[in-house]
Amino acid sequence: MRQRFSRSLRLGALTTLLLLGGCQEEAVVDQLVIDVHRDANCGCCKDWIAHLEDNGFTVRDHVEPDMVAVKMKHGVPPRLASCHTALIDGRFVEGHVPAEQVLELRKRPDLRGLAVPGMPIGSPGMEMGGRQDAYEVIGLARNGREEVIARYPGN
Repeated sequence: MRQRFSRSLRLGALTTLLLLGGCQEEAVVDQLVIDVHRDANCGCCKDWIAHLEDNGFTVRDHVEPDMVAVKMKHGVPPRLASCHTALIDGRFVEGHVPAEQVLELRKRPDLRGLAVPGMPIGSPGMEMGGRQDAYEVIGLARNGREEVIARYPGN
């Protein structure tokens, strides 16, 4: 009887450890980890990183000596370029894309990436008082076609 109880106790403990390990692994998978590549002298990039962190992302910050090379390597078309390039789930996020759209990108396997071309005033990281320029978040499909994902009106 004692041996059977001991075996049951060990089996229960092992099962508990396996379940806890599974929960920890699931928690790691659900983390929103994004790699941001930026120039060392860009202050708005740091502000966009703060926007992502405020919205639950874990940011790995990479200061780059050649941002043009980073953009080329990750397939960012020059027309969609901005000041920084981020990578999440193997896809690019170019410029001051709101965190909400970065989350939506994760649900769109048909897209290679998202971009907010240029540096529109009022986009995340480009806040200047109450001023906001109109801008669009552009999705780049795997076939190369562009699609407007979201529009932000100006004031």
